[in-house]
This record gives sequence, C-alpha cells and structure tokens, in this order.
Amino acid sequence: MSIVQTELPVTSERVTAYLQRLAESSPFLEPELLARTAYDRPIWAVTMGQGKRRVLYSAAHHANEWLTATVLLKFIEDYAEALQNDTAIGGVNARELYQSAAITLVPLVNPDGVDLVTGAIEADSDQYEQARELSEFYPNIPFPQGWKANLNGVDLNLQYPAGWLRAREIKFSQGFTRPGPRDYVGRFPLCQIEPQALYDLTERIDPAIVIAWHSQGEVIYWQYGGIEVPGARELAERFAELSGYALEDTPYNSSFAGYKDWFIQSYRRPGFTIEVGTGENPLPPEQFDDIYRSSLPILLAGATG
Repeated sequence: MSIVQTELPVTSERVTAYLQRLAESSPFLEPELLARTAYDRPIWAVTMGQGKRRVLYSAAHHANEWLTATVLLKFIEDYAEALQNDTAIGGVNARELYQSAAITLVPLVNPDGVDLVTGAIEADSDQYEQARELSEFYPNIPFPQGWKANLNGVDLNLQYPAGWLRAREIKFSQGFTRPGPRDYVGRFPLCQIEPQALYDLTERIDPAIVIAWHSQGEVIYWQYGGIEVPGARELAERFAELSGYALEDTPYNSSFAGYKDWFIQSYRRPGFTIEVGTGENPLPPEQFDDIYRSSLPILLAGATG
C-alpha cells in the first residue's frame, strides 16, 4: 500500500508522517529538518543519492499550490521503492541514478500557508483569525483558497535577492503594499524563515541545477534578466519535449525576486520554474496523475543532465 496518499490534501503533519514512514522503510532516504517556521511547523529536506551531480527540487512556495508537494513526495516514494527492488523508475535504472546523482528535495517550503488552505488550521484558531484579518485588506481575493503567502502574509517567492526592489515597485503599484494573501514582498529580502532556509540549503549543497514546482499553466520558465546560462535552453527544451509543457518567457511583472531568479543570477547555472496543471489554484487532487506523468520525466532528466 502506498504511503503517500495522493488523493488527500497536503498538510504539514501528513508530510512529516509520510517522511518518517518512508525513512523507516527505506535506507536510501536522508530526511533533514532545515528549520521551523514562525509558527513552529517543520521544513523538511530529503536527499537521495551519492553521485557527484547535485540537484535541488522544491515545491509549495505558494500555499494554494500545495498539490506540487504531493508530486515530490510521490517521487521520493517511487524512487525509494525502485531502489529497494533494484528496478527502474520512469525508464531510468534507479541504482545507477543513485550512484551518479544526489537529489535533494524540499517538498513543502510553505507549511504554514498550506495548512491554512487545506484546512489543517481550524477556523476558530488564532492563526486562522490572524490570516482572515490580513485578508480583509484584499477583499477581492477569496479566503482561504486564494492564499499564497505564509501566515505572516509574505509571498515567499518574492523574497529572494534578485531584483527585489523592482519586484517591490511592481507589487506596490498593483496595490500589494501590506501583508496579505499574496504578492506582498516583505520588508526586505529573506526576512522570512522559509526562503532563508532554502537559500542556506542551496548555498550549502551547491547544486548544478534547481527546479521549483508551481501551479498552474503547464509552462516552463527558464530565464532571468537576459542572463545567458550555458545549456539552460537545451535542458528546458528537453523538459518541454518530455512533459508536453510549453517554454515561455516569464511575464515581466513576475520576473523578479523568485527563487530560480536568484539562483540563475548568483550561480549562472540553470534554474527552472515548472507550472504544472491547468485551471484555478488550488488544483484538485483529480489532476494529480496527469501532473505526475508530466513531472516524472523532468525530475529524472534534471538529475541525469
């Protein structure tokens, strides 16, 4: 029986339980507690593999994009099972991949926000009430399903030091001038625990590439600021071919202060945002199978290079 229940909404408690059970059943998993949020929820990383090529995958920067966390969790489970059974995953020999690459995954960057959207934070709690009060300043955004931020009302994918001041100008001009459900950049870059934890992890493991899973649109973003990264377009085209997703230029008003933006700027290595699924966030679990089929070849191709 599968440990990761893909038909259920993600919560921080379920993620912790999944990872604990997976680690107990597989010697190939190395869970690591990166940090705890301001509301004491854990941010986990898992590393699988012993190879020289290091890659870093993350999901659920945005609360109502929680289905992306399920993608990485299911991959962890499937990869561990293939390793234990000495079989292939997605046509790739699992043990050969384990020896050639080290894959680090952060499936739930924003556990506080995800718990709000998926109902793990009860409506009569102080945390829920705090978020609801922040949402009142943005009455056109449905609450809580329109919530993308953490519980401090900061959009975590607008927290990285790559054009942050420009992102601030854009978002302020759009009316996102205070903490709320989405698009508030915070007081300064990395002022929140969650992006600081991912930033520190990235610097520590020095990955060859990073990929951040978001939703929705079935598109792949691979550029930042006109920086030419050797091999980035070729790899992006490979991802597009394997997944059926389209390559697109990032819309200008969303072109700054994101995780992949910072990585491209700082490391001059390939960084990608994958927007999975179609429709309105949060996407329903019924889309999971199609999303996973599209994501699995990207997960593997990123690791094999």
